[in-house]
Amino acid sequence: MTRVFLADDHSIIRDGLKQILADTDDLVVSGEAANGNELLARLQTVECDILVLDISMPGKNGLELIKLVHRDYPHLPILILSMHHEDQYAMRAFRAGAAGYITKENDADLLVAAIRKVAAGGVQISAHVAELMARRIGAHSEALPHTLLSNREYQVFEMLVAGLGPSEIGAALSLSVKTVSTHKARILQKMGLASTPDLVRYAIAHELTNLPG
Repeated sequence: MTRVFLADDHSIIRDGLKQILADTDDLVVSGEAANGNELLARLQTVECDILVLDISMPGKNGLELIKLVHRDYPHLPILILSMHHEDQYAMRAFRAGAAGYITKENDADLLVAAIRKVAAGGVQISAHVAELMARRIGAHSEALPHTLLSNREYQVFEMLVAGLGPSEIGAALSLSVKTVSTHKARILQKMGLASTPDLVRYAIAHELTNLPG
């Protein structure tokens, strides 16, 4: 049996995943966590063969968690299951150490196949992400302003674009309002933009948001 650890802050998602895996004869859920700290603590005592991780977790975000888990458990494959479109996070997830990335809009059969593939040492990558990787090998694509942002800055960028204010972002990420404001200033500086509306327009133009274009 392949032992699967589920990390998602929504209990309804975890329950749904457990139900899907219960219908298989080779996959079993050996543990679960609702936030980053719980995940890191439980991995010390729970045996698992693959981690299925949501990239949007309270406290430590998914990208930070990928790096921490990959550092402490280098042989534990990580499959990202996210609500975020591949264009937004897949490249960063792979660079951080993930072995696969699928979105929650995919069906159960693809999820099960992805878990089996990644647990067996393979890589789950869509044709779209493969194309993105090929494109970004070139120097021009690497120069896109949003690629200059750190993982934390990109997370703040995404939340600003979604309409959240500094207080809301600080509460969600366990940061002070001052720290959020500092991140915002650095984001604007790196991207050569002047305001949050400019960030929104940039995100829409580069298809980095679910907002209508």
